[in-house]
Amino acid sequence: MNDFIFNFPKQLICKAGVIAELGEISQRVIGKRVLVVTDQGIISAGLLQPALDALSSAGVEYSVFDKVQADPAESIVLAATDQAISAQVDGVIGLGGGSSMDVAKLVALLAKGEEKLDEIYGIGLVKGQRLPLIQIPTTAGTGSEVTTAAVITVGEGVKKGVLSEKLVPDIALLDVELTLGLPPMVTATTGVDAIVHAIEAYTSLNPNHNPLTNTLAKNALVLLGAHIKTAVFDGSNLEARSNMLLGSMLAGQAFANSSVGAVHALAYPLGGIYHLSHGLTNALVLPHVMRFNKSACVDQYSELAVLIFPELAEIDSPDDRCDAFITALDELNKSLGMKVRLRDYDIPGSALAKLASEGIQQTRLLSNNPKVMTEADALSIYQAAW
Repeated sequence: MNDFIFNFPKQLICKAGVIAELGEISQRVIGKRVLVVTDQGIISAGLLQPALDALSSAGVEYSVFDKVQADPAESIVLAATDQAISAQVDGVIGLGGGSSMDVAKLVALLAKGEEKLDEIYGIGLVKGQRLPLIQIPTTAGTGSEVTTAAVITVGEGVKKGVLSEKLVPDIALLDVELTLGLPPMVTATTGVDAIVHAIEAYTSLNPNHNPLTNTLAKNALVLLGAHIKTAVFDGSNLEARSNMLLGSMLAGQAFANSSVGAVHALAYPLGGIYHLSHGLTNALVLPHVMRFNKSACVDQYSELAVLIFPELAEIDSPDDRCDAFITALDELNKSLGMKVRLRDYDIPGSALAKLASEGIQQTRLLSNNPKVMTEADALSIYQAAW
């Protein structure tokens, strides 16, 4: 067994309705003044007000930054940081999907004034400390509430990440009631995102890949596989929603310590350039990357197959089971209502070469992939997905 480091929040609270306790928790963890980082969708869905009411009831002063967008740009991070500094907040709360929580992480770090954003892109480059941080997911997919990474868009559709154990929050709150209103397609794409996290964490070549992440990834897939369809088509089902939220967190914790690979690397340009949701972009390239990777991790894929699709246990041959697994994932995406071709999202065939050129630059992620990938390989995958 290799040496490894395992990062986890100081506390995880998984409890329906825990948002009502946010004021008390914030007072204990952060102090008297907080910045809540969120987006307009959360406000429209009515999810912000219960959080603000809880803060007010506990005498916690708050400032709200609600301008987060999908694939947030540097300018959004810097604007939120300026607001945090101006309000002299004691800490930060991220409330929303992965974008809001990623921005919250960076604001908690940058508002301390010990770091500059353009100096910390990469792995382990954060030197200073951060403000206290609470993360509250409203989707079951990104796992950002427990991860060491924050990803933002730089320039023309290029995504960059900051990776540091200092981005792991003090507390993550999992409140299933915040996910009950998720539309079916958001539930589907974020759920598949979590599945990708678990698969890639399990097959990662990252030096920190370890038995704990494998256990988390496998348990995540059991929960996600058993409940994703119910959560999509019966969104008020509390059990399905709870298990999706827990599965997402477990998958997030797995990849927070083992990282992800080529699925994410090739998904990034699709999100950055064409502004498709992160979960959707992962879904679009997943089966094609897995077919490419198959020769390097057929046994691992075969092991994972039965966790999501128990019926595949009837297939004895690891090679055949692996093929069936990839096909089943592709069919799952379709059954959840997703269009699964790049052309379905107005991405022209003429853009594939640029996508490959951008994707292959994600060396931080590609170094974890179980099989070495060239630009020509990336182009072939995009062509298969088109």
